[in-house]
Amino acid sequence: MKKATILQQLTTPDGCVQALVERDGQFMIWVNGRELMSTRHAFSEEQLGTVGCAQLRSRKDACVLIGGLGLGFTLRAALSALPQDAQVIVAELIGEVVEWNRNPAYPLARDALADHRTEIVVGDVAHTIKRSENRFDAILLDADNQTTAMNTAGNSSLYQPSGLKAIKRALRGNGSVVFWSAGEDPHLEQRLNAANLDVEVHRVPKYRGARGGGKHVLLIGRYRGR
Repeated sequence: MKKATILQQLTTPDGCVQALVERDGQFMIWVNGRELMSTRHAFSEEQLGTVGCAQLRSRKDACVLIGGLGLGFTLRAALSALPQDAQVIVAELIGEVVEWNRNPAYPLARDALADHRTEIVVGDVAHTIKRSENRFDAILLDADNQTTAMNTAGNSSLYQPSGLKAIKRALRGNGSVVFWSAGEDPHLEQRLNAANLDVEVHRVPKYRGARGGGKHVLLIGRYRGR
């Protein structure tokens, strides 16, 4: 295996070391030396965008919020699923992550960021949600806070009753919130039900073409009325 090369590195507001890394033509984001995401294994992140936007293909002026840019897989999948009059807002806490993706030296999400439908907000996705009302047809979020410095500890409030109430307020009628999780999360499923959202659980392979092995989970909460 070839040696990994650190291309960019920063210290996040909560003191973690986050790096863009290349190895054998693949790109990764590491947090404190641990791989967070990779261009080699991104199928479930793509599915977050694909599943989250599947019902919006014919919806006029659809508006989608994505929490975190990462390596752009969810954004690209969402754009592929959406019509040309849609809008996709990406709230990314770390401005440098946006610049990594825009850098033409790296084959990441430059084209997706340049798409006329994409808007980047550098800041906490929780703040965007709490400032919004009846705005989004879909909200796509990463619910796994254990290994990522992209989500602040404060974002854990989004998975509590008050946060889910804010999410529901930010959704338009017939809108949905989709949480990506590294594993089963029955407590979040129960909270979604308690928030009067119809819940679906999708289990997707970690890797494209995998026939078994571990699964990642997409928890979908569909708007049931206020």
